[in-house]
Amino acid sequence: MKSEFVFWVENYFYNPNSVQKLLSFLLLPLSWLYCFVMYLRFVSMRAEDFGVKIVSVGNLNVGGSGKTPLVSALAQNYKNAAIVLRGYGRESKGLYVVKDGKKILCNVQVSGDEAMIYAQKLTDVIVIVSEDRKKGILKAKEMGSEIVFLDDAYSKHDIQKIDFLIEVTSQNSACLPAGPFRERLWKGKNAIVLQEHRDFEREVTLKYKRDKMSLVTAIARPQRLDAFLPEIVSKNYFPDHHAFVKEELETILKNDKSDALLVTYKDYVKVKDFGLPLSLLDLDVKIKESVLKSIV
Repeated sequence: MKSEFVFWVENYFYNPNSVQKLLSFLLLPLSWLYCFVMYLRFVSMRAEDFGVKIVSVGNLNVGGSGKTPLVSALAQNYKNAAIVLRGYGRESKGLYVVKDGKKILCNVQVSGDEAMIYAQKLTDVIVIVSEDRKKGILKAKEMGSEIVFLDDAYSKHDIQKIDFLIEVTSQNSACLPAGPFRERLWKGKNAIVLQEHRDFEREVTLKYKRDKMSLVTAIARPQRLDAFLPEIVSKNYFPDHHAFVKEELETILKNDKSDALLVTYKDYVKVKDFGLPLSLLDLDVKIKESVLKSIV
């Protein structure tokens, strides 16, 4: 299960109590230094043109913001599209083609959970994982992609691209380690900030509903799901990108006497082959036409 320390950190970053606010204040000098170093990194980089349209979807903070469904919603509007991402949490290293536009070429252990979501939910889209995004872009271009979507690549200032940033609200607006922000929206950096309800809407579909369901999820800041949850027996939170073991899920089903485990798609791709009863909380995004028009 997710440790108390992880919950403490998430609260410290996004909903701090009085003690956490004091700690954040004391860490501000380190935060200013960190931010200055990141700014120097930004101004020292020159963006490289790869001869293909590149769109990055990211956020300035640590933790989840719903990038995956937004990337999916964008990519499905284009032919010859590719998605390149780091593949955080995967058991592999290096560059892997997860999907060649037609077939899935590896398992979730090699791809990581987020890449497998793209591979399973999107048709005719190339999916590549690579710690080196430039190598991933070149591979996508080699495979015939005419537009490349980067998952979480705002900080790749040495790549010429269109940057979308999902706005995330927090009571703590400081940079690391005093707050949750990895970078600022630097002056001179062209980026389009997307706001929920203005630029996109989240849509949730409950599939395979059962009478008694236990929520099991391994996403960052799982409380984000609360607004979409049906009636459930229990909430079971695991660390982001957790590699589930069948026995731990069987224990939850047994202890709760539930009919099924309620999971998000990010969890589903890792547990669907366990042979356990599952209900799916499928989160999608509907984007406004104005967002698509900004990709020129």
